[in-house]
Amino acid sequence: MSLIEDLVARIAHAIDQGLLLPGRRLPAIRAAALEYGVSKNTVVEAYDRLVARGWLQARRGSGFYVRANETTQGLMEAVAAPHIVEAVDLVSLLREQLQQVQHVRVGDGRPPAGWMEESELGRHLRPSGGRHSRPVSHGYGDPIGFAPLRNAIALMLSERSIKVNADQILITFGANHALDLIIRHLLRRGDRVLVDSPGYYPLFGKLRLAGIEVVGVRRNPDGPDLDHLESQIAKAAPKIFFTQSLAHNPTGSSISFPVAHNLLQIAARGGIHVVEDDPFGDVLPAIQPRLAALDQLGRVICVGTFSKTLSASLRIGYIAASPALTNALCNMKMLTVVNSSGYLEHMVSDLIESGQYRHHLRRLRERIGRASHRAQAALDRVGLGLFAPPSGGYYLWTELPEGTDDLALAARASRHSIFIAPGSVFYPERECIRPGMRINIAYADDPSFLQFMKTERLGA
Repeated sequence: MSLIEDLVARIAHAIDQGLLLPGRRLPAIRAAALEYGVSKNTVVEAYDRLVARGWLQARRGSGFYVRANETTQGLMEAVAAPHIVEAVDLVSLLREQLQQVQHVRVGDGRPPAGWMEESELGRHLRPSGGRHSRPVSHGYGDPIGFAPLRNAIALMLSERSIKVNADQILITFGANHALDLIIRHLLRRGDRVLVDSPGYYPLFGKLRLAGIEVVGVRRNPDGPDLDHLESQIAKAAPKIFFTQSLAHNPTGSSISFPVAHNLLQIAARGGIHVVEDDPFGDVLPAIQPRLAALDQLGRVICVGTFSKTLSASLRIGYIAASPALTNALCNMKMLTVVNSSGYLEHMVSDLIESGQYRHHLRRLRERIGRASHRAQAALDRVGLGLFAPPSGGYYLWTELPEGTDDLALAARASRHSIFIAPGSVFYPERECIRPGMRINIAYADDPSFLQFMKTERLGA
């Protein structure tokens, strides 16, 4: 390989691995020649070839920059902050410790895996010998996540018409970790974002912790209120809209195809991106409308989790996004938590590969269906109407009579050892349009709760 092609390959590899991020300015010709130990003419020719092959963009009078395609340009602009670039530059050593490309590990930060084989932990985690079990590794593993699990997730998403490959899947510690990575990477203090109102209240806390201004978009039974969405985009100039399309938490409602289609058109006109949280995706019909399927991960970032379908203690989730964004989020993951749990990733992968997960999902869907039917009938008996019919998740939303203090109602219920989720908590502005409460379908027909609601004379 010539010096020119060698330099081309080195820079292209750095871009592909996320070490040089879209929008990043490359060293000037003289500086690059000193850095790489080649002539200035070699650098000029290498840069020109990288421009011709689509890796770089030449800007007259400014220099050469890593190219971002149209669908990722808006997402990657936030990466250019100097402190983020400086931090990501430190990832190269960490990436090698995780991926272990080199065979001689003199610079490694941990003992050899063989030192752990006879540990007590190793005895407990030793494979049982089943057909689908794999040897347990005591290393960090690939920071993007266990490859067979990412392959399985990609296949599951393809069944929902989301065409994605495993390299676009980043494994996280559940959906909350996924949201945290997206916030850290794409937003800066003082930015504005849109959220569902009512919506997922832990998200509101994460955003405020990062100094982000939160603006609500009203939720209708068939999805976000599109007129309100367009109005809020015009007024707030937000960067991202965080939403949950299906089996919405807290209302239980699901988006319709027309609303999903028009929402993406509004987002495109407003120049914003959409984070679609899909925690119940595995138990919902594949044909239901999903923004990620309509958009194919151009403007939409998809967040999923196994915590709602397997166990809340099983902190395994994922992000599906464009290749460039997935690489950048993987860097952020390494900087913040180094890696997710290889043990849990192997466990979930084996559950999927063995077919046990699909069997479990069938049983779970049946339980959700039965519980939803019982919940709807029970709430109807005490005069509590539903905001939207059950749509396959765990939650229902009931609106309470005007003037009801839902926080005081929750306090009275707690004196009877009844836990109520008051609706005002789920509004980003903490001002309810109408008082309400979120109800878990599994407990809606509890006699103590129903008797309490009768006593309160709410609609009865």
